[in-house]
Amino acid sequence: MRILKIFSVLILAVNLNGCGEYFSSEVYVTGKVGEILVVCDDAVWNSTFRSDLDSNLTQFIMPYFPDVATFELIHYNQKNFVGAVKRHRNVLFLTINQNHKGSKGLLQYRDDVWANNQLVVEVIAKDYKQLVGTFKAGANHIHDKFDYASWNRIRLRFAEKKNPRIDNELKQKFGIHIDLPNASKMVSLKKNFCRIELPVASRPIEFVGESKQDLGTIFSGVMVYQYPYKDSSQYGIDALLQARDTMLKYNVPHETPGLYMGTQYNEFVYPNYSGNTNFSGSIQGVEVRGMFEFKGRFQHSTGGAFWSFHFTNPKSNQLICISGYVDAPSSTSWTHAIREIQAIWKSVTVL
Repeated sequence: MRILKIFSVLILAVNLNGCGEYFSSEVYVTGKVGEILVVCDDAVWNSTFRSDLDSNLTQFIMPYFPDVATFELIHYNQKNFVGAVKRHRNVLFLTINQNHKGSKGLLQYRDDVWANNQLVVEVIAKDYKQLVGTFKAGANHIHDKFDYASWNRIRLRFAEKKNPRIDNELKQKFGIHIDLPNASKMVSLKKNFCRIELPVASRPIEFVGESKQDLGTIFSGVMVYQYPYKDSSQYGIDALLQARDTMLKYNVPHETPGLYMGTQYNEFVYPNYSGNTNFSGSIQGVEVRGMFEFKGRFQHSTGGAFWSFHFTNPKSNQLICISGYVDAPSSTSWTHAIREIQAIWKSVTVL
């Protein structure tokens, strides 16, 4: 169960009291990507309602393995919700107010309450039963709002700094723009294919009397490829995966001769397929999530996760795929890395 309870808090020198107070535009959110801070009484948190919160808000991003949950829940009661804690990126209030009128509870969404790009959601009810019912009725929407806020923060951060060389290549080759980390590198560029490496991430830790040890390095990147669009049958899952495997076989070789990146078709991690759009809703397409491995002359032990978005460019009539990948040790959390991939394909625009 992905639920933690925090027993200590950081206190800011400046006390922020109440919602809607003024804050500087330079005040940024705290907390890790993938966290939701749940503010409620201990009695509510320790009740059976807790399992409803977990099952609705910590859904797994299928079909990744090891499991990647969309969110991790962290509990604070109201008296400890002070100082820097108020600036957490995602806050969910579960409030029982006996003065609340009406036969139904209230669900409110507020942006930028104590920090930039913060999302605060509050469920207000007159009693425990109404609180549970109101949350359950709005659970999917609450999850989707937090999900949108999570990848959109990353998209906005990437959009602040451009990479002119990569921008120009994507415009010339594919007629598109995507927001990327500024330090990204174009490592392969062909007629209908390119691969971009994202900055390497790691989780160092210091041991007493020793130098920093690397807990695990996360490698990630984005591939963009295209081929002529002919008809809607090309959007079937089998057709998309066949095109993917063909592109990767000839364009993404492993450092070991005879091996190349391919898709895992194990029944437990079989690719997940659904309709979706870019951030603005202007581009309709399908997303595919799955696991990759290196195959060829023999089976290699390394691999990772991919998340791709497929759509037709109406100006060139090319079916374009933006496919991000993450290669990380199983002992290392890569929630942030896969969220970056999501933010990148969500950012696509046709030029």
